Amino acid sequence: MTTKPVLIESRGISKSFGSFLANDSINFDILEGEIHGLLGENGAGKSTFVKMVYGLLEPSNGTFYWNGKKIIIGSPQEARNFGIGMVFQHFTLFPTLTVIENIELALNDKFTTHELRDTIIKKSAEFGITVDPDIYIRDLSVGEQQRVEILRCLLQNPKLLIMDEPTSVLTPQESEQLFSVLKKLSKTGCSILFISHKLKEIKKITQRATILRGGCVVSTVETADVSTEQLAKMMVGSNPQNVKPKTARKSGDILVKISGLNKPADNPFATALYNISLNVKAGEIIGIAGIAGNGQSELMEVLSGEWRSTETFDVFDVFGTDIRNYSPHKRRQLGIGFLPEERHGHSAVTNMKLTENTLLTNHNSPLIQKNNVVKNENLEKLTNDIIDKYDIRTPFRNPQASSLSGGNLQKFVIGREIIKKPRVFFVAQPTWGVDIGATKFIRNSLIDLANDGCGIIVISQDLEELFELADNICVLFRGKLSESKPLQELTSEKIGMLMGGEELHSESQGH
Repeated sequence: MTTKPVLIESRGISKSFGSFLANDSINFDILEGEIHGLLGENGAGKSTFVKMVYGLLEPSNGTFYWNGKKIIIGSPQEARNFGIGMVFQHFTLFPTLTVIENIELALNDKFTTHELRDTIIKKSAEFGITVDPDIYIRDLSVGEQQRVEILRCLLQNPKLLIMDEPTSVLTPQESEQLFSVLKKLSKTGCSILFISHKLKEIKKITQRATILRGGCVVSTVETADVSTEQLAKMMVGSNPQNVKPKTARKSGDILVKISGLNKPADNPFATALYNISLNVKAGEIIGIAGIAGNGQSELMEVLSGEWRSTETFDVFDVFGTDIRNYSPHKRRQLGIGFLPEERHGHSAVTNMKLTENTLLTNHNSPLIQKNNVVKNENLEKLTNDIIDKYDIRTPFRNPQASSLSGGNLQKFVIGREIIKKPRVFFVAQPTWGVDIGATKFIRNSLIDLANDGCGIIVISQDLEELFELADNICVLFRGKLSESKPLQELTSEKIGMLMGGEELHSESQGH
């Protein structure tokens, strides 16, 4: 391991935003052909550091070295010229273009179209990530789109490939395929910087891992020599709390009845929903698995009341009340809480203060307003209660939502719902992009809510999350929902097959 030469090294790299020090004297290196993990809680400085490596940000202090020579990475184009490629967590493909057109945009006329098509076919076969060059991106699964992103990087002949949370949108089977590709790449001498919150993956795929905390390097370790528990402790500075074991909750009466839901696609990139039926009992957590783009957003729009129609359901009753045409506001009054997937702009308005974000979902509470006059003292108290109860780290009193890290903002928007003790809670991707400490806190909060008798639907792409939370799991694939089954009857492999569309025809409801 140590005999390999260093490809890229940082010495004393720091980055400040005003008085805030995001990265503090980062010393870091990656060896040629090494798969190196980068770990840290939300707000630990990972994104800031990687953006400097890829030329999206300029360091305030410090130096990068490439093959031992001092370099300045002034832009992503300069990074690519050095041989640095990056696959972002949120893909940068154009859905209305074909695979070959998307790849062609990044290659600066390096190939003729005919040469590029042959090269795509050859390179994709070499690494076992075959895709059709002439298919439109919109017609590909998320896993297939990721292959296109990787291929696009490979055709630029990277010496360093940065991957940001690469498995967050993949089935277990697709994750295994990705690991095989990365191992093949590393054998060719390509170095890989692998950023993930999933410690089991870090153990499985990397040779070394660097842990950041508070903008500083805590340690760089040989991953074979440490446990996932030790990695977690280095990330958070203490042993993170465990997710509570599921007690044998006795589910009660049916709180939610959905039958015969059909929602047409309202634009060319939306997913239609077909004949969805689902019941939720008091004290029950129903998990809905699936790869992004299979109807999760559309289903959440229906559950929250952002999309309403009395004509496309047979039944949508909550507490025996027909809510098909209820607005989000009227649903909250009934005792329903909901949390959309996107926290920026959807769950929270980031340029508003936390008190103002609290007001958005509590404006009709008699504790908060009377005769359309806001009781500011009570609003501040409720906001502070959420901050205290859900351990939300704020830089100062009542900041803008944009000043919170992703994990802390997620805790705030979930806490804002749970503190009202909803009788039914619909939540999408509750721990998306959230660090291990905040993840366990959020999951425990949902378990506590169910133990108090709340009926909960959790839509998540994270199978580990669903296995920790759910009593029953079903799978959403191309707008169709599989039969809900008890957790004991399922394995991650079985769910992964359903997420990929296998066997759905024999297990779906009403198809």
